[in-house]
Amino acid sequence: MTEVNREYKDRVFKFIFGNPENKEWTLSLYNAVNGSQYRNPDEIQFNTIEDAVYMGMKNDVSFIIRSEMNLWEHQSSFNPNMPMRFLTYGTQLYEKYIASSEYYIYSRSLQALPKPNCVCFYNGRAEQPEKQVLKLSDAFGGEADIEVKVTMLNINYGKNRALMEVCQPLREYAWLVDKVRTRQKELQNFEAAVEAAIQEMPEDFTIREFLITNRAEVRRMLLTEYDEEKVLAQERKEAAKEAEIRTENKVNERVATDMIRDKKPLKEILKYSKLPEAAIRKLAESMGVAVL
Repeated sequence: MTEVNREYKDRVFKFIFGNPENKEWTLSLYNAVNGSQYRNPDEIQFNTIEDAVYMGMKNDVSFIIRSEMNLWEHQSSFNPNMPMRFLTYGTQLYEKYIASSEYYIYSRSLQALPKPNCVCFYNGRAEQPEKQVLKLSDAFGGEADIEVKVTMLNINYGKNRALMEVCQPLREYAWLVDKVRTRQKELQNFEAAVEAAIQEMPEDFTIREFLITNRAEVRRMLLTEYDEEKVLAQERKEAAKEAEIRTENKVNERVATDMIRDKKPLKEILKYSKLPEAAIRKLAESMGVAVL
């Protein structure tokens, strides 16, 4: 199995929408997702957990605005287990909130908490709906006493057009990712594709100056995401191959078991089960049957 580097590297999505320097972009995306019209970026209080690592990934973006706790994650590959990840982050974020506020957990009166909003922004290559809700209860096989719902939005270029029209920075980010992929196919060199995409970004793009100013960091982030995507794709391919081999072995063992039980000759069992002689004799021994 290919080794994966689990050291976390920030993503371009977080660099754009989770950056205190660009709160207006975060607010624009928040308004687009929630249909709100807040105008003061300073209402956003980032509380991203920088030292929280789960399966090699950090909490991407989280912030409080008014009475809402927003948890945002970016994914370049579909992950149906995102609700469990959000549960992990949410627990730590609320612990952090309680520790820094006047919330009294032993109070006899109900203590108010900011309402959680969980959103996963997906821009992987595999086709996914424009919007879907992932639920923790799906992993339980039905409703349970603990539930987490995550709204997954497909932010590939050309998807969720209404959302993109309301949030210009998101539309520009989607354009960048799409342009990098297009140039990669043409140039067959990812680093050159990243450079070409940044150079070709229209001058009226809101995020252009920020990305060009931080060109080296953006290039590193995109290369890291691409390398991670390749490694994970290879992992999935190898895992599928291993699963296929395991299934084939089980079928062969069933064939051998039936033939041993019917006292078929060893030569015939070898031919039809495709198992090595040592494996057949071991299986026969466990069944208390001699093979000749």
